[in-house]
Amino acid sequence: MPGEYGVESNSVNVAQVGVYDFFNDPALAQLIAEGLASNQELKIQNQEVQLALNEITARRGAYLPFVSVSADGGFERTSKWTPLGAAEDQLFTPRGGEFSDPLPNVGLSANLFWRVDIWRELRNARDAASQRYAEAVEIRDYFVTRLVAEIADNYYELTALDQRLVYLDQTIEIQKQSIEVAKAQKEAARGTELAVQRFVAEVRKNESQRLIVQQDIIETENKINFLLGRYPQPVQRGAWEFIRLDSQMLGVGIPAELLQNRRDIRAAERELAASGLDVLVARAQFFPSFDIRANVGYEAFNPRYLFDPGAFIASTAGELVAPLINKKAIQAEYRSANARQIQAVYDYQRTVLNAYTEVVNQVSKADKYRQSIQLKQSQVTALEESVDIATNLFQNARSEYVDVLFSQRDLLEARVDMIETKQQQLSAIVKAYQAVGGGYLLTSSGLTYKDIRCLDTPYLPGEVIDVPVVDESDELGGDQEESLPPLPSEATLSPTPLAPIES
Repeated sequence: MPGEYGVESNSVNVAQVGVYDFFNDPALAQLIAEGLASNQELKIQNQEVQLALNEITARRGAYLPFVSVSADGGFERTSKWTPLGAAEDQLFTPRGGEFSDPLPNVGLSANLFWRVDIWRELRNARDAASQRYAEAVEIRDYFVTRLVAEIADNYYELTALDQRLVYLDQTIEIQKQSIEVAKAQKEAARGTELAVQRFVAEVRKNESQRLIVQQDIIETENKINFLLGRYPQPVQRGAWEFIRLDSQMLGVGIPAELLQNRRDIRAAERELAASGLDVLVARAQFFPSFDIRANVGYEAFNPRYLFDPGAFIASTAGELVAPLINKKAIQAEYRSANARQIQAVYDYQRTVLNAYTEVVNQVSKADKYRQSIQLKQSQVTALEESVDIATNLFQNARSEYVDVLFSQRDLLEARVDMIETKQQQLSAIVKAYQAVGGGYLLTSSGLTYKDIRCLDTPYLPGEVIDVPVVDESDELGGDQEESLPPLPSEATLSPTPLAPIES
């Protein structure tokens, strides 16, 4: 990886800043907390983690002996005109009686089957399942970072629409005042009906635009409601002028830190290790397998003799089986495992490259838009002064209505443009925060999603979550911690070196 991002380096990596501390907005924090509690796709990801955990249990049981208990019963009648039937006709029970015809048979036994894992085939499959469990956790955690970023992005879009509505209302009010002035000038024979109708047309245009903005607000609110897993309802938010998120606070660290902070990279690393183990599992199919079978129990022709010492039975056998002819299926599976391992290598490289590119793009975008906003702010200030001047001149009949009309129109367009630019800057900051790996830590002290929201957590619609303050003795709760076992130790989950790919 490159040693830097091509921007000014900063020793502080914003990925280590918690969500609530980074955004510093109680209304947004509440929405994020509710989304982490109720988002249905996140709940699906939690179940994917549970499925991966169950796979570990299944793989672990595969290399242990299988013990079963069986009870069976039936009867058999053999033709007396066969050697076996003729011989049985001459037999007597141990107590001197004749065997009944047809002959019953009942049995009760304990059976053992054990495939001895000579080549570590089953244990490698278990280790691969452990890697994919860790991968499922990382994928879930990566979704948490994307969910946080998406909620924040839509939140800022919503506040931008609110401010745009404010500017529209202000412009409409000013233009209505201009209409009254134009009417007064017409009555005093100092103006014409043309000025009145031009101002009326401009007011109608902006009133029409206001309805469109109101619809955009409804749709954006419902985007947030969907992310929060709730039906359409008003969304609480702060005012646009109180947003203090700025790109200058972005510290991206060094690119190598992405390998630790980006959950999608960590997930790709787990898949890479698991695919290497899959190659070892496929290779073991070429070698002999050794099975042990045994059973003990009782068998008799009459249930009353079932537990007689003479009815005791026992057997044991070992079986060594190796493929000899027609190994095409095994060879195909081995080649497929090799191909999937190479795919995992390329996917890992692609994930790292994509993460680095995202950081470069979003950090650069946030900085460029910040500079653009500074220039647009000067433009808006100049246009605000021009509107005041044009309005005063028009009211004193010293300028034409066209000057007022164009000044008001230019000011509204500049304000809308500045809002959109600021929104894009905020969006870039949010995406840059997510691109460097931020969004998983809820607080800078280290509280994570897994600590408070793990698998099945009750949540009632309308419940207020006290997000910034967490009592470690009560809020985390032992039961919630046990609902999802911790990740396997780093020793068992460290990436396995890739085996050479054989031709």
